[in-house]
Amino acid sequence: MTAPPRPRRVATTLRVRYAETDPMGVVYHSHYLVWCDVARTEFLRQLGHAYAELERGGLLLAVTEAWIRFLAPARYDDLVRVDAWLERVQSRAVRFAYEIARIEPAPTALLARAATTLVALDPEYRPRTLPSGLLRRLRDATSTPA
Repeated sequence: MTAPPRPRRVATTLRVRYAETDPMGVVYHSHYLVWCDVARTEFLRQLGHAYAELERGGLLLAVTEAWIRFLAPARYDDLVRVDAWLERVQSRAVRFAYEIARIEPAPTALLARAATTLVALDPEYRPRTLPSGLLRRLRDATSTPA
């Protein structure tokens, strides 16, 4: 029996800015969600769907759930990588998963795991289905090997 294909991952690299740290020199927890947003936006862009264009076309994606498990601290000037992939795609919602890791300075360390669920809305903030072309690409991305 063969293992199911791994979801397609998109990696985004960020440098921790001083403004993202708290008085203890550790990245403040809310910034991890911002990093997830950056990675998710890049994931969509690499699928051929810039988020700004989706909004201009009448699709809004609202976060309805966010989860983070912190494993190690990130600090000022660390280079971090945020991997994003799709865990689940439904006609009106998607669930992204993330791993955030320090890649500089060595040694590499997994800093956090996270997930967000987003629901599709129309410009009046009513639930709607995802556009068929986007839905097809999202579903294809869940089964494309990394």
